[in-house]
Amino acid sequence: MKYWLVKNKNQQDKMSEIKFFGKWDAEGIEVKDPGLKRYINLQPFTIPRTRGKHSQQQFGKSKMSIVERLVTKLMVPGHKGKKHVLTSGRLGGRFLTNAKIVKRTFEKIEELTKKNPIEVLVRAIENAALREETASYQVGGIIVRRAVVTSPQRRVDIALRNITQAAYRKAYGKKMDIVSALADEIIAAYNNDASKSEAIREKERIEREAEASR
Repeated sequence: MKYWLVKNKNQQDKMSEIKFFGKWDAEGIEVKDPGLKRYINLQPFTIPRTRGKHSQQQFGKSKMSIVERLVTKLMVPGHKGKKHVLTSGRLGGRFLTNAKIVKRTFEKIEELTKKNPIEVLVRAIENAALREETASYQVGGIIVRRAVVTSPQRRVDIALRNITQAAYRKAYGKKMDIVSALADEIIAAYNNDASKSEAIREKERIEREAEASR
Protein backbone atom coordinates (compact mmCIF):
# COMPACT_ATOMS: atom_id res chain seq x y z
CA MET A 1 0.00 0.00 0.00
CA LYS A 2 2.83 2.36 0.90
CA TYR A 3 4.60 1.54 -2.39
CA TRP A 4 1.40 2.30 -4.34
CA LEU A 5 1.02 5.68 -2.62
CA VAL A 6 4.64 6.63 -3.38
CA LYS A 7 4.28 5.49 -7.02
CA ASN A 8 0.99 7.40 -7.44
CA LYS A 9 2.55 10.53 -5.94
CA ASN A 10 5.50 10.29 -8.34
CA GLN A 11 3.10 10.00 -11.30
CA GLN A 12 1.18 13.08 -10.11
CA ASP A 13 4.45 15.00 -9.70
CA LYS A 14 5.46 14.11 -13.27
CA MET A 15 2.05 15.26 -14.59
CA SER A 16 2.37 18.55 -12.70
CA GLU A 17 5.74 19.14 -14.39
CA ILE A 18 4.19 18.96 -17.88
CA LYS A 19 3.41 22.36 -19.32
CA PHE A 20 1.79 23.59 -22.53
CA PHE A 21 4.57 23.92 -25.10
CA GLY A 22 6.95 23.35 -22.18
CA LYS A 23 6.31 26.90 -20.90
CA TRP A 24 2.83 27.48 -19.45
CA ASP A 25 1.16 25.72 -16.56
CA ALA A 26 -2.63 25.33 -16.23
CA GLU A 27 -2.50 24.64 -12.50
CA GLY A 28 -4.79 26.95 -10.56
CA ILE A 29 -6.78 28.01 -13.64
CA GLU A 30 -10.49 27.49 -13.07
CA VAL A 31 -13.33 27.61 -15.59
CA LYS A 32 -15.74 30.06 -13.98
CA ASP A 33 -18.70 29.36 -16.26
CA PRO A 34 -20.36 26.30 -14.64
CA GLY A 35 -21.89 25.22 -17.95
CA LEU A 36 -18.48 24.93 -19.62
CA LYS A 37 -16.48 23.21 -16.87
CA ARG A 38 -16.86 19.73 -18.36
CA TYR A 39 -16.10 20.93 -21.89
CA ILE A 40 -12.88 22.90 -21.46
CA ASN A 41 -10.05 20.44 -20.84
CA LEU A 42 -6.97 22.03 -19.29
CA GLN A 43 -4.87 18.87 -19.02
CA PRO A 44 -1.40 19.99 -20.14
CA PHE A 45 0.48 18.53 -23.10
CA THR A 46 3.95 19.49 -24.28
CA ILE A 47 2.71 19.11 -27.88
CA PRO A 48 -1.11 19.10 -27.83
CA ARG A 49 -1.92 16.51 -30.47
CA THR A 50 -4.12 13.46 -29.92
CA ARG A 51 -4.25 12.45 -33.63
CA GLY A 52 -8.02 11.91 -33.60
CA LYS A 53 -7.92 9.49 -30.67
CA HIS A 54 -11.30 10.68 -29.35
CA SER A 55 -13.01 11.25 -32.70
CA GLN A 56 -15.07 8.03 -32.58
CA GLN A 57 -16.47 8.74 -29.11
CA GLN A 58 -19.56 10.78 -28.40
CA PHE A 59 -18.51 14.16 -26.98
CA GLY A 60 -14.93 12.92 -27.40
CA LYS A 61 -13.64 16.38 -28.27
CA SER A 62 -14.27 17.37 -24.64
CA LYS A 63 -11.30 15.16 -23.75
CA MET A 64 -9.05 17.12 -26.11
CA SER A 65 -6.95 19.90 -24.67
CA ILE A 66 -8.52 23.31 -25.28
CA VAL A 67 -5.22 24.41 -26.83
CA GLU A 68 -5.38 21.55 -29.35
CA ARG A 69 -8.93 22.54 -30.23
CA LEU A 70 -7.73 26.09 -30.88
CA VAL A 71 -4.99 24.76 -33.18
CA THR A 72 -7.42 22.58 -35.16
CA LYS A 73 -9.86 25.48 -35.58
CA LEU A 74 -6.98 27.58 -36.91
CA MET A 75 -6.42 25.04 -39.70
CA VAL A 76 -9.63 26.06 -41.54
CA PRO A 77 -10.16 29.75 -40.70
CA GLY A 78 -11.56 30.54 -44.15
CA HIS A 79 -14.68 28.42 -43.65
CA LYS A 80 -18.01 30.03 -42.90
CA GLY A 81 -20.92 27.66 -42.60
CA LYS A 82 -20.43 25.03 -45.31
CA LYS A 83 -18.65 27.43 -47.63
CA HIS A 84 -14.97 28.23 -47.94
CA VAL A 85 -15.33 32.02 -48.12
CA LEU A 86 -11.61 32.77 -47.86
CA THR A 87 -8.76 30.48 -48.77
CA SER A 88 -7.08 29.11 -45.66
CA GLY A 89 -3.75 29.60 -47.39
CA ARG A 90 -0.70 28.24 -45.65
CA LEU A 91 -2.66 27.45 -42.48
CA GLY A 92 -4.61 24.56 -43.95
CA GLY A 93 -3.49 21.00 -43.29
CA ARG A 94 -0.33 21.74 -41.30
CA PHE A 95 -0.83 21.01 -37.62
CA LEU A 96 2.72 21.80 -36.49
CA THR A 97 2.70 25.10 -38.41
CA ASN A 98 -0.46 26.15 -36.60
CA ALA A 99 0.84 24.88 -33.27
CA LYS A 100 3.87 27.17 -33.68
CA ILE A 101 1.54 30.08 -34.49
CA VAL A 102 -0.44 29.42 -31.30
CA LYS A 103 2.77 29.17 -29.28
CA ARG A 104 3.99 32.53 -30.64
CA THR A 105 0.53 33.97 -29.99
CA PHE A 106 0.71 32.88 -26.35
CA GLU A 107 4.15 34.46 -26.04
CA LYS A 108 2.74 37.73 -27.38
CA ILE A 109 -0.27 37.58 -25.05
CA GLU A 110 2.02 36.99 -22.08
CA GLU A 111 4.18 39.93 -23.15
CA LEU A 112 1.21 42.29 -23.55
CA THR A 113 -0.90 41.24 -20.54
CA LYS A 114 1.74 39.90 -18.11
CA LYS A 115 -0.66 37.02 -17.42
CA ASN A 116 -0.78 33.30 -18.11
CA PRO A 117 -2.00 33.04 -21.74
CA ILE A 118 -3.88 29.82 -20.97
CA GLU A 119 -6.03 31.70 -18.44
CA VAL A 120 -6.51 34.56 -20.91
CA LEU A 121 -7.70 32.05 -23.55
CA VAL A 122 -10.17 30.40 -21.14
CA ARG A 123 -11.68 33.76 -20.14
CA ALA A 124 -11.89 34.79 -23.81
CA ILE A 125 -13.80 31.59 -24.64
CA GLU A 126 -16.18 32.13 -21.71
CA ASN A 127 -16.90 35.70 -22.87
CA ALA A 128 -17.32 34.74 -26.55
CA ALA A 129 -19.49 31.67 -25.89
CA LEU A 130 -23.08 32.50 -26.83
CA ARG A 131 -25.91 31.25 -24.64
CA GLU A 132 -28.79 31.08 -27.09
CA GLU A 133 -29.34 31.24 -30.83
CA THR A 134 -32.13 30.84 -33.36
CA ALA A 135 -33.30 27.64 -35.04
CA SER A 136 -35.52 27.47 -38.13
CA TYR A 137 -38.30 24.96 -38.76
CA GLN A 138 -41.16 24.73 -41.20
CA VAL A 139 -44.81 25.10 -40.22
CA GLY A 140 -47.07 24.52 -43.20
CA GLY A 141 -45.69 26.68 -45.96
CA ILE A 142 -43.72 29.14 -43.82
CA ILE A 143 -40.33 29.06 -42.10
CA VAL A 144 -40.50 29.91 -38.39
CA ARG A 145 -37.50 30.97 -36.32
CA ARG A 146 -37.40 30.47 -32.59
CA ALA A 147 -34.85 30.95 -29.83
CA VAL A 148 -33.09 27.84 -28.50
CA VAL A 149 -30.54 27.33 -25.75
CA THR A 150 -27.08 26.51 -27.12
CA SER A 151 -25.47 23.31 -25.84
CA PRO A 152 -22.20 23.70 -23.89
CA GLN A 153 -20.14 21.78 -26.45
CA ARG A 154 -21.44 23.98 -29.26
CA ARG A 155 -20.78 27.11 -27.19
CA VAL A 156 -17.08 26.25 -26.98
CA ASP A 157 -16.93 25.27 -30.67
CA ILE A 158 -18.55 28.49 -31.87
CA ALA A 159 -16.41 30.65 -29.58
CA LEU A 160 -13.20 29.08 -30.91
CA ARG A 161 -14.43 29.28 -34.50
CA ASN A 162 -15.39 32.96 -34.20
CA ILE A 163 -12.07 33.87 -32.56
CA THR A 164 -9.94 32.14 -35.22
CA GLN A 165 -12.03 33.36 -38.16
CA ALA A 166 -12.02 36.94 -36.86
CA ALA A 167 -8.24 36.83 -36.45
CA TYR A 168 -7.79 35.41 -39.95
CA ARG A 169 -9.94 38.14 -41.51
CA LYS A 170 -7.83 40.77 -39.74
CA ALA A 171 -4.64 39.30 -41.20
CA TYR A 172 -5.85 38.14 -44.63
CA GLY A 173 -4.32 40.34 -47.33
CA LYS A 174 -3.25 42.94 -44.76
CA LYS A 175 -0.01 44.03 -43.12
CA MET A 176 -0.91 42.48 -39.75
CA ASP A 177 0.42 38.95 -39.34
CA ILE A 178 -1.74 36.09 -38.03
CA VAL A 179 0.11 35.93 -34.69
CA SER A 180 -0.62 39.59 -33.87
CA ALA A 181 -4.19 39.30 -35.15
CA LEU A 182 -4.93 36.19 -33.07
CA ALA A 183 -3.33 37.71 -29.96
CA ASP A 184 -5.34 40.93 -30.38
CA GLU A 185 -8.60 39.01 -30.85
CA ILE A 186 -8.04 36.78 -27.81
CA ILE A 187 -7.08 39.76 -25.61
CA ALA A 188 -10.11 41.77 -26.81
CA ALA A 189 -12.40 38.79 -26.10
CA TYR A 190 -10.72 38.38 -22.70
CA ASN A 191 -11.58 42.03 -21.95
CA ASN A 192 -15.10 41.48 -23.34
CA ASP A 193 -14.52 44.48 -25.60
CA ALA A 194 -17.07 44.41 -28.44
CA SER A 195 -15.44 47.42 -30.11
CA LYS A 196 -12.25 45.41 -30.77
CA SER A 197 -13.39 41.79 -30.78
CA GLU A 198 -15.39 40.48 -33.74
CA ALA A 199 -16.15 37.29 -31.79
CA ILE A 200 -17.87 39.30 -29.04
CA ARG A 201 -19.82 41.33 -31.61
CA GLU A 202 -20.95 38.16 -33.39
CA LYS A 203 -22.07 36.62 -30.09
CA GLU A 204 -24.08 39.74 -29.21
CA ARG A 205 -25.65 39.84 -32.69
CA ILE A 206 -26.83 36.22 -32.51
CA GLU A 207 -28.19 36.67 -28.98
CA ARG A 208 -30.12 39.78 -30.07
CA GLU A 209 -31.69 37.78 -32.92
CA ALA A 210 -32.60 35.01 -30.47
CA GLU A 211 -34.16 37.51 -28.07
CA ALA A 212 -36.28 38.92 -30.89
CA SER A 213 -37.44 35.38 -31.82
CA ARG A 214 -38.78 34.42 -28.42
